[in-house]
Amino acid sequence: MSTPKILLTNDDGFQSSGLQALREALEGLGEILVVAPALEKSASGHSLTLTRPLRFVEIDDDFYKLEDGTPTDCVYLALHALYAEGVKPDLVVSGINRGANMGEDITYSGTANAALEAALHGIPAFAISQVCNHNCTKVELEVGYDLAKKTARSLAQKLLNRELSLPHRTYLNVNIPPLPPDKCKGIQITKAGYRYYGNDAQVHRNPRGEEYWWIGLHPLRWRPESGTVMSDFDAIAQGYVSITPVQANPTNLAAIQELKDAF
Repeated sequence: MSTPKILLTNDDGFQSSGLQALREALEGLGEILVVAPALEKSASGHSLTLTRPLRFVEIDDDFYKLEDGTPTDCVYLALHALYAEGVKPDLVVSGINRGANMGEDITYSGTANAALEAALHGIPAFAISQVCNHNCTKVELEVGYDLAKKTARSLAQKLLNRELSLPHRTYLNVNIPPLPPDKCKGIQITKAGYRYYGNDAQVHRNPRGEEYWWIGLHPLRWRPESGTVMSDFDAIAQGYVSITPVQANPTNLAAIQELKDAF
């Protein structure tokens, strides 16, 4: 049996501590190739760079940064340039992101959408994020990535060993509570929750008096939900790891008949 091929990326940049933790977590499971953005690309969504050339820069053996590329660029170009024709990785993992990617934030997330890009190419994939409650440095120092690493390795093994198979064009979005492994209550299979959004765009002036805007982060606020399937927000709040299956097709099937009737 051939050695599994694993592609890693993220949206925090090639120097992020989360990416290093992920690489350590998956060591020994296969041939690991890392392709990550040269700069932080948080909230880049599922964007491809079409208006300028991109360049791989080799940092180490099987480790590249992509100059000014997005996470989606990293996956797309790795598949086309760094693997032989007809060869695909057996698994793509994106993360470990510094901060949550839950609810509708999945659509903004460069981390999540790198996994989506893999799913579009028929490759099993998951995105993994460490929830920080707006203080990622404190979580890294006090809690670390132990629970995220343990979860990532377990999930990678299940996918590589085919104990778990994903539906076509579906990836897993994983969020980790800011807890050590012994304090976590376990895993919940969840749905994407309903986040409340505000507006944290702030206006400032530079030394020349010119106005500029800076988009900030607002607190994680969500609508609590009841039912047989817990939301990702509720799972994290209760001390569980959240795993949400996310599909590429965003069609609202419930609205189709009403639209047919209207037109």
